[in-house]
Amino acid sequence: MQATEYPASCPAMGGGRPDAQAPAPLPLRLIKDVRTLTFEASDSSPVSPLCSATVVSDTHQGTTSSALARLNFHAARLLGVPDTGYRHLPGLAPEHLNDDRCRTPASTSVRIAELATGHTPWPELSRLLARESGIGSLGVWDYLITSAPTPLEGIRDASSYFATVADVATDTLRITEDGAHTVISHVNRADLAHEAACAVRAYALGLYQRRLSEAAQRRLVPLRVTLAAEAPGRHGALSELYGTRTIDFEAPHTSMTFLTADLTTPSPCAQPGLPALLRGHAERALATAVPLRDWLDLFRTALAAAHDRGTPTLAAVAHRLDVSPRTLQRRLDEHGTTWNGEAETLRRDRITQLLHHTDLTVDAIAVRSGYADARALRRAVQRWYGTTPAALRREGTAPARAVVTEGV
Repeated sequence: MQATEYPASCPAMGGGRPDAQAPAPLPLRLIKDVRTLTFEASDSSPVSPLCSATVVSDTHQGTTSSALARLNFHAARLLGVPDTGYRHLPGLAPEHLNDDRCRTPASTSVRIAELATGHTPWPELSRLLARESGIGSLGVWDYLITSAPTPLEGIRDASSYFATVADVATDTLRITEDGAHTVISHVNRADLAHEAACAVRAYALGLYQRRLSEAAQRRLVPLRVTLAAEAPGRHGALSELYGTRTIDFEAPHTSMTFLTADLTTPSPCAQPGLPALLRGHAERALATAVPLRDWLDLFRTALAAAHDRGTPTLAAVAHRLDVSPRTLQRRLDEHGTTWNGEAETLRRDRITQLLHHTDLTVDAIAVRSGYADARALRRAVQRWYGTTPAALRREGTAPARAVVTEGV
């Protein structure tokens, strides 16, 4: 029978002990304000369509989800890796690490994994990451698998949105169906001797196995496991992770082979209609994500976090970024912007959102935004958009004209 292959970009992430457990209840925040999407595909297409998530995710290459960064950060702490080696890395400030909208530089997770493999063999790191990857720890991606009609449909669906978790430029998931067998492969082209990459590959397979088992409500044991990694001195941790000793090392591909019948049995916890909602949420998460690729990205998220706690000051934001106020001003100048200009832009955007999405009075918005009174707010809106707050609210969208000047 001809093999059918389902490629999709996927995360450098990981799995867990495949003991079947009932999936955790779906957090309401995952489905709040979700817009259901309409998908079109040929009737003959055996794969869930890749919709526009594959287009949106291209803008996030070089980054991973903050959930994945949190997982690596947590594992490093459990292993006792001194935080002096990683706490300064981009994306690990609390306001970035704990914000699900943020996309952490992929290099941050890679560096943490490298430090971790200096403290424990890579098979042990894979098992640790697996143990800490409970259902829901990777957000909506987890539930795409466990809420689908069958485990196979779930992994296909989730493959379309692996970009919600990881860097699509470096890792790929492939699902190959060939009659009685289905092969799930994780492609990462790093060198076989790179221990951090070996941990990632082994961890990824464990994650796929764990989520499929959670969907099936029973432990699914692969017929065969192949790893594109040098054989470690001991690999008992991997045998425990996968539930099998049939592991081939230094293989050309990293993969797990399952019986197709195991993956096509109806999932006991399938929830009709929910997968469409989750796809909509995943799409929205990708569209609204904030990639932290460079210093200016980090500054703007720090400024926004400070603004959420009151009127931001140069000194407070500099402290968040662990630099002096003078250094902060110099770096802003190097990026062609200024403190006053950035603060004014953020204030404008927040005021516009409040006018469009709340029923707050102009006086209340003025107080919340740090203006002396409503008249000062009206002057600012007139300067930015050439209109009044009331007119801006009625229009529902900001006019094309938006002028931000330094100062308020």
